[in-house]
Amino acid sequence: MSQVYFQEIDEKNERIVRGVRVKPEQEHFIETVDECLEEAAAYPEWHPVAIYSDDKVVGFAMYGCVGRNGETWIDRVIIDQDEQGKGLGRLVMTKLIDVVTRDYGVNVLYLSIIEENRGARYLYESLGFEYIHERDPNGELIFEYCV
Repeated sequence: MSQVYFQEIDEKNERIVRGVRVKPEQEHFIETVDECLEEAAAYPEWHPVAIYSDDKVVGFAMYGCVGRNGETWIDRVIIDQDEQGKGLGRLVMTKLIDVVTRDYGVNVLYLSIIEENRGARYLYESLGFEYIHERDPNGELIFEYCV
């Protein structure tokens, strides 16, 4: 089984991370890595990281403590199109849950998805996220995870 871990984005990996792409049919589900990094630069509460499997960049994630109530969100998770279908999404999310809850000292996490993204919904619900019957300002479904 692959060893999954996260690293800061720096001059050594930024070009590779910016090359992470989802499959064409998934492009309307999530922003590009470039768009995510622009957002993280504008809003320092977002924490972008490179996702590695063994020693190879396989994706991108962004999380942070935001909102008027200071909720902690796993906001973006992108597994490169060439790395999908290998079980990395589940491994990454399990590790992100551990890292984010520990780093922020929280017991509740949030994420949101476009309603049509059935694959993501299945994964998140199978990990214990529950739809809370609310939508974010962009109309995405909000899910909550309680440790």
